Amino acid sequence: MANLRPDAILKAIGKGKGGVSVAHNKITAEKETVRMPVPEIVTLPMLQHIGAPCTPTVKKGDKVCVGQIIGDSDKYVSAPIHASVSGKVTAVQDVKLANGKMAPAVTIESDGEMTLFEGLEPPKVTNKSELVAAVRASGLVGLGGAGFPTHVKLNTPEDKNIDTLIINAAECEPYITVDYRECLENSWNIMNGVYLLQELLGFEKVIIAVEDNKPEAIKILKNIADSDLDHGNKVRLMTLKSRYPQGAEKMMVLSATGRKVPAGGLPSDVGCVVMNVASTAFISRYVRTGKPLTSRSVTVSGNCIKNPMNVRVPVGTELQKIIDFCGGFVSEPYKILSGGPMMGTAVTGTDVPLLKSNNAILAFSKDEARVKPERDCIRCGRCHNACPMSLIPTQIEKYAALGDAEMLKKLGTSVCMECGSCAYSCPAGKPLVQHMRLAKDVMRKAGIK
Repeated sequence: MANLRPDAILKAIGKGKGGVSVAHNKITAEKETVRMPVPEIVTLPMLQHIGAPCTPTVKKGDKVCVGQIIGDSDKYVSAPIHASVSGKVTAVQDVKLANGKMAPAVTIESDGEMTLFEGLEPPKVTNKSELVAAVRASGLVGLGGAGFPTHVKLNTPEDKNIDTLIINAAECEPYITVDYRECLENSWNIMNGVYLLQELLGFEKVIIAVEDNKPEAIKILKNIADSDLDHGNKVRLMTLKSRYPQGAEKMMVLSATGRKVPAGGLPSDVGCVVMNVASTAFISRYVRTGKPLTSRSVTVSGNCIKNPMNVRVPVGTELQKIIDFCGGFVSEPYKILSGGPMMGTAVTGTDVPLLKSNNAILAFSKDEARVKPERDCIRCGRCHNACPMSLIPTQIEKYAALGDAEMLKKLGTSVCMECGSCAYSCPAGKPLVQHMRLAKDVMRKAGIK
């Protein structure tokens, strides 16, 4: 890496199997992020991340300020929840999430003041342990959609030789453009986040990876890689061929380093840490200001939205309020998604709150969200060819229906990342992702991980 010309832009080293070419539909790409007015009410579920849910630390009638902890857990894989508006707690009760699950939540009636909690101050961060503690205190979870507590990812085991940090700016899901806008609007924070992580965690190499269909982002990210802060030429920009699911961690690691993450393994098993570009920028802001994760950017798009746009929104805002801010619906939506069209969750209503991990709200008409009529499998093999993990979805579907957990284990079901490439490729219209989820459930009930 150190022998490359300073102005070099790297090409992908490894080439993964499978994936699909999808229409990008990035219709909000050139629309600057707009901050939404303070909502009258926010509802903050205690389950906004992968891992243990939080327990409310406030009660009905309490007054709270922006950035004040209102929920926390003593479990390692968890992240605290902070008030996203100032005001009065009006309820602590179970609410329905976008995925249909119920979770305890704190509802706050805003006073419109957005008063910051008086205890907020920039954290002291001079080494790895202080950085990990600060990131946990910030409440940061993966902003790319996964929702994994970031402090866990950064607290890599000492016995693992972690030498490479990969900054994921691929944003391969159709429609979503919040990471692209982060690159254009907040490059200073991205740069400082990159060099902060590189310095404190001691990465030998940092690769900023972006798909080649984002030329404006490439220009800006190249400046970060060419910064005077890059002593030793350790930070490089890599362009990736635009292909879904290029942004998936395992695909990203293979493309950027040529290393293959083992089945059931993590990027750390091959010496890598993968960070979303917006998460990286947030760490920089938090270290500078001490303000926790209380708002996020979200793409609101689809042919049923009057004014598709990128919006900065307090966490916990009702989806319908966000849609109304974008002009509402121009026609009755047939399908509304929280997240992208490939991996997002269909919601039955818009009366659910925005979570930390939600990066998009999409609304489509029946024609735009048309579903292929399901037919018998013709054994064409397209689902297998499209699977980045080399699985055979039709075989997994078969043994899931039979309830054969042992066979599902042998077929490698657990490594499925539910990217949807199989279902997208299937000419028979089979809901293969749903079958994969059912298969995993069969294994869980049988006690097989």
